[in-house]
Amino acid sequence: MKPAAQALDKRSLVDFYRQMRLLRIFEERAAEQYMRGRVRGFLHLYIGEEAIAAGAISTLEPQDYIATHYRDHGHALARGLDPKVVMAELFGKVTGCSKGMGGSMHLFDASRNFMGGYAIVGGQLPLAVGLGLAASYLKENRVVLCILGDGALNEGEFHESMNLAAIWRLPVVFLCENNLYGMGSPVKEVFAAADEIYRIVEPYHIPSSQVDGMDVLAVREAMEGVVGRVRDGGGPYFLEALTYRFRGHSMADPSEYRSKEEEAFWQKRDPVAKHRQFLLANGIASEAELETIGQGVEEQVEEAIRFAEESPDPAPEALYENLYANP
Repeated sequence: MKPAAQALDKRSLVDFYRQMRLLRIFEERAAEQYMRGRVRGFLHLYIGEEAIAAGAISTLEPQDYIATHYRDHGHALARGLDPKVVMAELFGKVTGCSKGMGGSMHLFDASRNFMGGYAIVGGQLPLAVGLGLAASYLKENRVVLCILGDGALNEGEFHESMNLAAIWRLPVVFLCENNLYGMGSPVKEVFAAADEIYRIVEPYHIPSSQVDGMDVLAVREAMEGVVGRVRDGGGPYFLEALTYRFRGHSMADPSEYRSKEEEAFWQKRDPVAKHRQFLLANGIASEAELETIGQGVEEQVEEAIRFAEESPDPAPEALYENLYANP
């Protein structure tokens, strides 16, 4: 058994399964609601990447910040946002976590220091650096987890953010979810150092490493060390998690640019199924226990859908709220 597993009790190990199962079912149901026209705009699913959110966010403290990209449902749920308010936000309802004004790509909950998903590629990076600067200046015991995709690596603000974070030794963990594609472009065709993405920060003297993003316990173990180092004043850190999205870039993407062989290879490494098998093989949980968890998650997500359906739309006058100045 891995050291990460030995350090956790049964409840924690089983909870990783419950959490990843919730993320998976939530996304599958969100896709169904999108096809029914209840979710508008863009919808980027997190299916296949659940181990990263569950493993990484489990190492954070309540006072720590999270700033992420637009594939943000899994991160929000792993941080503890209520599935009901997340689904309501996808539906554009006033009961959503952003009051129906953000939708899928702009989930936000200041009460949990979940500082938002951002639709602009790399747009969260300077904001994460700002949060890190504030925490450092105020001498607060906070770590900032900035989650980005491999598509952000070619953006100018990526390099600006790495430079400032390094110079000011800010408490920021940059977690790159490398799912091998930026929209429909293979990362190896658009990034010269695709085989060693984690080394991109070497010129900034930021330490870095790579982890199997399809293994929740591997992610947990790697992040524990990283977060502890950063919290103790070690400055920023860059962690690359190798993963794969099982669906297209968004619901509008049929994903025809990927081979069936490639998809089959990664499907065999499904993080939810992998952790389930680990629990069963090591006698940590029984089939009956895991089935009960699955049924509970299904009911939880169905309740979230009902809540979203029954919630009111924002009032027309809400258009004039949260503005710097009235027209």
